[in-house]
Amino acid sequence: MAEAVLALRSLRKRFGALTVTDDVSLDVAPGEIHAIIGPNGAGKTTLINEISGVLPIDSGRILFAGRDVTGLPLHRRARLGLARSFQITSIIPAFSALENTALAVQAGDGTSFRFFRPAATERRLNTAAMAALDQVGLAHRAATPAGAMSHGEKRQLELAIALATQPRLLLLDEPLAGAGPEETERLVGLLRGLRGRYTIVLVEHDMQAVFAMADRISVLVYGRLIATGTPDRIRENPEVRAAYLGEDDIPLMASC
Repeated sequence: MAEAVLALRSLRKRFGALTVTDDVSLDVAPGEIHAIIGPNGAGKTTLINEISGVLPIDSGRILFAGRDVTGLPLHRRARLGLARSFQITSIIPAFSALENTALAVQAGDGTSFRFFRPAATERRLNTAAMAALDQVGLAHRAATPAGAMSHGEKRQLELAIALATQPRLLLLDEPLAGAGPEETERLVGLLRGLRGRYTIVLVEHDMQAVFAMADRISVLVYGRLIATGTPDRIRENPEVRAAYLGEDDIPLMASC
C-alpha cells in the first residue's frame, strides 16, 4: 500500500473507568473510501473526534500526511488539509449555498471574515465556491438560501463546504443520516464519484451503502478494532457477524 495519508498508532482513550478507544492502529491509503462501522456504543464517533482534534487522546500517535499531529488542535489540523463534515452543521440557513461555500473558501485561506463585505461578492472566492458546488451537483442551487433546501441538499452543501477548504482527507460522520432512499442513492453516488480524488474516512450505519461504496472497512467493537479489510472479507468474517448478533445487518451479496 502507498504511504498512508492517515496512520493511527495504538490510540487509547478513557472516560473514567470506561475505555472508549482501546489500542487502535489503522492505516488509510491515498484516495480510498475507508468506512468505520460497529454496533452502537462501539466508539466510532469518538475515534473520528480524536482524529479531527475535537478530543485529545490519552496515549498513542496520529500521523497525517507523514506528520505527527497528535498534539495539534482542531484548527491546526484543518489548516493542514484535514476536514470534518456532518457533525454539528456549519450551514447558515439565511445565507445562500454560494455564500455558505464562499465563507468556507475564505476561512480556508486564513483571511478574516468581512461582515460588511460579503465573501460571495469577491470573484476569486465566488469562483472557488462555485467549483465546489459543481462537484456536489448543486451549482444550479447556488442562489438558494440553505434553509430552503431539502435534507439531502443540505448534506450535499455540507460536503461542498468541506471540499471548498481543499482537504487532503475528509472525515464524514454519518453522511446519510436522515436521508430518504432517493437522497441516499444520490449521496452514495456522489461519494463514490469522489473516490481517488479525495481520501475519505466515514462512519455510517447504513450497511447497504457502506458495502456499496467503501474500498475497505474497519470494524470497532467496544473501542477495539476487530477487523479491517475489503467489503468481501468483512462480509465473511465470523467475528464481525457475531458482533452484529447475526447476519441481518451485514449485506450478503457482493453487489450490494
